[in-house]
Amino acid sequence: MNIRCFQRNFSAALPPLVPLQLPSPMETHLWYILPDEVKSWGLLNQYSELLSPCESESVNRMRGDQLKKRALLARALVRTTIARYQTNCQMNPRCLKFRKNLYGKPEVEWRNEDNFSPLPLHFNLSHTSTMIACGVTVNVPIGIDIEEKQRRTKNNLIAFAQRYFSAYEVKVLTAISDPEVQRQEEATLRNFHPPGSSVSEASDIIVESSDDPRNPTNNWQFTLLEVAGSHYGAICIEKDITAGANAPMKLTVWKTIPFVEDVCVSGTDAVVDLGRIIEQ
Repeated sequence: MNIRCFQRNFSAALPPLVPLQLPSPMETHLWYILPDEVKSWGLLNQYSELLSPCESESVNRMRGDQLKKRALLARALVRTTIARYQTNCQMNPRCLKFRKNLYGKPEVEWRNEDNFSPLPLHFNLSHTSTMIACGVTVNVPIGIDIEEKQRRTKNNLIAFAQRYFSAYEVKVLTAISDPEVQRQEEATLRNFHPPGSSVSEASDIIVESSDDPRNPTNNWQFTLLEVAGSHYGAICIEKDITAGANAPMKLTVWKTIPFVEDVCVSGTDAVVDLGRIIEQ
């Protein structure tokens, strides 16, 4: 891939994004793109126009055409997804700025202007070599994780779990005999660590049901999906007290190629709720 393809070029005007209503309380919007379906050099050039100079430099430092392409698509997906959600003015995806919070998680640095009210959006990004996904919520943090169904870990899954998960989590995985079900559960457990925390050897998060409000996992809702027939997606959002204690998790999913097509795939075979706790 010629690196010049990722240089900034403002000669072509980008079409406007279709405005979208903010997610409702306890609703997650999930947008995903399949990198193999983006084949237009012209479109990639347009995506490169959205990036900040630092982002462009980061993309061009990567080795390998596919790594550069996926990095570019991930940044374009985040910018175009957030720019869809508008309140009292139109948002240009080029103008978005990001910062890291106390936990090192990226968040939007909203501009401070009299005619603009910052959106209470939270987002999280996950990707594999064959899918990039961005999850969006309002008022509450979100964490997502995307994995290929056919992924094969280099090391034994239990050995991986023993290194990064709690003793209880390892016990849960070990008790599962079906390798495919075990992998699904591993993806859910990994996402069970709430956004802002990290999966580490010192993890004290225990995955078990509890009505004790002091239990950190009691404040979160989790579900596992099958997406596009080829990937698992785990979603974790903090419970919104304004929506009621037992409010179900809602989910709307779009397959997208930004500026080309957006297809709502909720309620189709492209989205299968393996956790059976969401509304589509």
